[in-house]
Amino acid sequence: MNTLSGHTTTAHAAPDDGDDFLERAAAYRPELLAHCYRMLGSVHDAEDLVQETLLRAWRGHRGFEGRSSLRFWLYRIATSACLTALQHRSRRVVPAGLGAPSDDPDVVTDTPAGGIEWVQPMADPPPDPAAVVTERGSVRLALIVALQELPPRQRAVLILRDVLAWRAAEVAEMLGTSTAAVNSALQRARERLERAAPREDDVHDALDAEGRALVETFARAFQEADIDALARLLRDDVRLEMPPEPVWFADRSVALEFLRRQVFPVLPDQRSRGLAVNDGQPALAIYWRGADGVFHPHAVSVLTLRERRIARAVVFRDPALFPLLGLPGALAPGTAPEVSWLR
Repeated sequence: MNTLSGHTTTAHAAPDDGDDFLERAAAYRPELLAHCYRMLGSVHDAEDLVQETLLRAWRGHRGFEGRSSLRFWLYRIATSACLTALQHRSRRVVPAGLGAPSDDPDVVTDTPAGGIEWVQPMADPPPDPAAVVTERGSVRLALIVALQELPPRQRAVLILRDVLAWRAAEVAEMLGTSTAAVNSALQRARERLERAAPREDDVHDALDAEGRALVETFARAFQEADIDALARLLRDDVRLEMPPEPVWFADRSVALEFLRRQVFPVLPDQRSRGLAVNDGQPALAIYWRGADGVFHPHAVSVLTLRERRIARAVVFRDPALFPLLGLPGALAPGTAPEVSWLR
């Protein structure tokens, strides 16, 4: 028997049947995807590295010989793949990570900063009471953004120790280092994350019936360009970010004036669909009507609710996110303006 992270598992001998091995390894795919996403901040990159992890595991399964649990071995491969990938990639950010907010509602927009890699939202996994995929809050957008501030090895240590609850000795074996080095890296990572991560009282409200109603009201107000309604829904210190646009705002009056002057005059007819991302965080998939009458993917707005108001909106203007989040590719011309929830 082999006890890992508080769970007792049985070490399995490597099977001769590669298909059987792949089937058992694939059962860990959802949690490996969450792990790689925490490390990389990108769903697309995480998908690629999970595929690489399973391929490397399949190629080496005959030499595995059950010396550790299959889960431990897969996490070791996945973490190594992530660290290698991070050697050749820039840190992913959201606009707030680039500098101070703007206080100018007339600031020039539509000037995306070139060469910047943006953090991406992640779809919530399908409900599965039998599967432990993530710890509560461990893939919330604010935390993913904060994790990207850590050096890669510190990031790996903190995720493996504090999120996944591997023991220090196990993490040391996984990373090919000493327990003392793991403990030192963990202390530095915690100190740095404390400065970057949200405080406990900043965690968003649950997406319950009241939360969904708030999101729906917000979507209607935006679709109707209703500044007065938006003013009632937004907190005074609301943060509005719109990657790939590097400009962002952290004041309700400035954000509303920006919307009134620069966004609403050019806003086409639109439709929204509600969904949950990043461990139950509310989001709106926004579709804009084209010349053909069809509503095409435009942006995914990830919202933070606090004290029953909108505290933050990160509007990812990237239609390529729609398939990654399992969203419809288009909505028919006759689609009603009411917000419906996809899941």
